[in-house]
Amino acid sequence: MTADNMAAHAHGCTVLLFLLLALVRVAPVRGCTCNPTHPQQQFCDAELVIRAKITREKVISPSNSSSSHLKMIQYEIKLMKVFKGFKKVQDIRYLYTPFFSSLCGIKLDSSSKVQYLIFANIMSDGKVVVELCDFVEPWKQLTMTQKKNLNYRYHMGCTCKISTCHTLPCTANVEKECLWTDWLLEDKLAGEQVRNSACIRRSDGSCSWYRGAPALEKNFLDMNDP
Repeated sequence: MTADNMAAHAHGCTVLLFLLLALVRVAPVRGCTCNPTHPQQQFCDAELVIRAKITREKVISPSNSSSSHLKMIQYEIKLMKVFKGFKKVQDIRYLYTPFFSSLCGIKLDSSSKVQYLIFANIMSDGKVVVELCDFVEPWKQLTMTQKKNLNYRYHMGCTCKISTCHTLPCTANVEKECLWTDWLLEDKLAGEQVRNSACIRRSDGSCSWYRGAPALEKNFLDMNDP
């Protein structure tokens, strides 16, 4: 190989290395994935549970960074009610979510003033953050039982554990556990145990499903009691 060929080869390798490094820098991030979790378990894990109306939105970027992946959507809200987190956040004006859905950003409707039930968490700087894996549902789509459970019954079951049943057999491993079987028995996440039930702590210390009104059209299966 001549000196000119060697120089050209070295230059080509340098260009290829540069392109590879550039591709690494702009490679898309891993998509957001969420494990199926019963809303009551999400309620117990969330720092803040509110009913709010989204009034407007805007995209913001950190002043100390030019990275597009740090952009966030700032939702201005009208707070209707706080179900959990009274002492942590006194005045809530904004919610924040990542701009990109691949980073678990969630899109909320600010144009028609939809009211949402929102489970969120609080960052170290005090910002209230809601993401795709959090429970967010239009208020009008909740059942009456779900609305009642927010005030008392969900709190009663926060010392219990709700485990998701994916396959049979599905049995409780501990006494303080309720088995969530909607996905297994009804082939959907928002089944009867989500829409019309709560896992509560009994007086003997065990946990079991409590079904509120209205009554179900079929017999309710409590897999804690085979």
